[in-house]
Amino acid sequence: MATYLLLLYDDPVLFRDLSPEEMQRVIQKYRAWGASLQESGRLVGSNKLKDDGGRILRTDAGKPRVLDGPFSETKEIIGGYFAVDAADYREATEIASSCPHLDYGTIYIREVDQV
Repeated sequence: MATYLLLLYDDPVLFRDLSPEEMQRVIQKYRAWGASLQESGRLVGSNKLKDDGGRILRTDAGKPRVLDGPFSETKEIIGGYFAVDAADYREATEIASSCPHLDYGTIYIREVDQV
């Protein structure tokens, strides 16, 4: 069994116009899906990321440089993640295919290297 990260990319503009009631319904979908993963023993962890965009660290002439992110031209941000246990990419993809996030964005699936 391997661990896979399901990285939830979305356009934050999609959520700005939702009423508080609509947003609560969306949040409940994610919570219910996460609870079903927990019950099946597949959930390793999950979190929503803060909406501030984070930071990007790069080197510039060998010196670390911190930038605010994401940049204005970026249309999608990582809004959160789920870490799940699955036998292989096929099974991880099958698990992700029932995620409510597909109604709002894209899911990137990456296997965690267990070195």
